[in-house]
Amino acid sequence: MDLISQNHHSRNPNTSLSTQTPSSFSPPPSPSRYENQKRRDWNTFCQYLRNHHPPLSLASCSGAHVLDFLRYLDQFGKTKVHHQNCAFFGLPNPPAPCPCPLRQAWGSLDALIGRLRAAYEENGGAPDSSPFGSRSVRIFLREVRDFQAKSRGVSYEKKRKRVNNKQITQSQPPLPQQPQQEQGQSMMANYHHGAT
Repeated sequence: MDLISQNHHSRNPNTSLSTQTPSSFSPPPSPSRYENQKRRDWNTFCQYLRNHHPPLSLASCSGAHVLDFLRYLDQFGKTKVHHQNCAFFGLPNPPAPCPCPLRQAWGSLDALIGRLRAAYEENGGAPDSSPFGSRSVRIFLREVRDFQAKSRGVSYEKKRKRVNNKQITQSQPPLPQQPQQEQGQSMMANYHHGAT
């Protein structure tokens, strides 16, 4: 009896750790794919600012610098964007190759700006002063979307739901054409002419 009680009292203190729940030692959850991509995008943008001549601080960054960054990224794009004088302009599936440039797809740019806006705010930036939400960036993205839709023969409009098998609801009438703003024209000038 004494031997059992001595063994009971002389237990190795390290064995008491095994009684703790395994959840107290579980590692923190790994960041989501979105969070990882957002971090990479933010690091890329900050690197772009550091490499700018002269280097830019985040506080001095404007919508114009964001547009320069988006144009810089075009050189890494994989989406064929046909010029207006290309024989394949407006064809969704061109039958042959052409010399038109590869660009970043509008959807990729739109998602990138969304992630950068979120990262900007997470890094202490005020939402109302975000260069990623500037009017010039919004106009640029809208013009890229419209031009790529025409160039590639794809529609970004959502398809209307069917009412029944025989009848489809009419699509909304087109909005009246607004005069193109000079600022928007200058933003897209380089895009149309193949500058990177």
